[in-house]
Amino acid sequence: MSTMREVAALAGVSGKTVSRVINGDRYVSTDVRERVERAIAELRYVPNMLSQAFRNGRDTAIGVAVPTIADAFFAAVVQAISERARARSTPVLITSLGTDAAQEQVAVEALLRRHVAGLIIAPVSADQSYLRPWRETTELVFVDRPPSRIAADSVIEDDEGGAAVAVSHLLSAGHRRIAFLGDGSSVVTTGRRLDGYRTALAGAGIGEREDLVCLVDRTGGDPGSSLDVLLRLDEPPTAVFSSNARLSVALVSDLHRRRRTDLTVVSFGDFPMASALTPAVTVIDQDPALLGRTAADRLFDRIDRPGARRKRQILLPVELRVRPTHTHPRTTEQIGSQA
Repeated sequence: MSTMREVAALAGVSGKTVSRVINGDRYVSTDVRERVERAIAELRYVPNMLSQAFRNGRDTAIGVAVPTIADAFFAAVVQAISERARARSTPVLITSLGTDAAQEQVAVEALLRRHVAGLIIAPVSADQSYLRPWRETTELVFVDRPPSRIAADSVIEDDEGGAAVAVSHLLSAGHRRIAFLGDGSSVVTTGRRLDGYRTALAGAGIGEREDLVCLVDRTGGDPGSSLDVLLRLDEPPTAVFSSNARLSVALVSDLHRRRRTDLTVVSFGDFPMASALTPAVTVIDQDPALLGRTAADRLFDRIDRPGARRKRQILLPVELRVRPTHTHPRTTEQIGSQA
């Protein structure tokens, strides 16, 4: 394997000049750059980026930490970040955090020890204070979920406002018993969307019914179990607001299996086949690609201008996409007779 010293000797320059060419230094003359690039090609030299990272104290790569890339939403976020990074010839190191909040710090710090220049993170725990020592050398941007117990940039969507619009849509269709289906109460986005649900009910003068709020961590983590609980109520819901697309897919599949298409569903987040179902599913339309691009742009701006210390929260809008569905709720007797 060729070395930088051999490249420098063939090009007739110093090793430092070779390093400047590799790192894209714009102050290297065109003639010198071309000589070095020819020498690199002739010797098939591959730079040892890990060694450079240890010498410089940081890598040219960025890190991305999300709950799971198996989720279509986070996969789209990661894809958008990767496309922005590719345009800068910046490698991306990705880790999945899972759902266990206690494991977040271990997973994130394992990534940070790779000396990445920046980190984009969608946290799963309620405390990111462990990142305080790291922000001295690593730029941080939170995506989808704001940071807790640490000041940092964040790019999030209008979860509360979108949820309020979704529930108001159901209220305008005549629904008064609207259930809320969400992930565990520790998930920040669930909490914000639950706040929006409550705001819409209060605005319509409807008191919240605790038995209509179903969090899957209270029912064994299975949306089907939550549906069982709802359908067995003396006054079951006529509609369900589902707080994310993953739960919506499971809920709608379960309803169709039970032949219970009389229960109206509105989903926070679109999903495949939502528009093709009968009835179709109205959704709060998210744009995970925009979320990822905006987070990447903010991170690279931080990396390029490390002196800009002011932290920002960027709030992206969401949109109600209405699709043909039931416009009037069924009565308690009609719903109960099909349970």
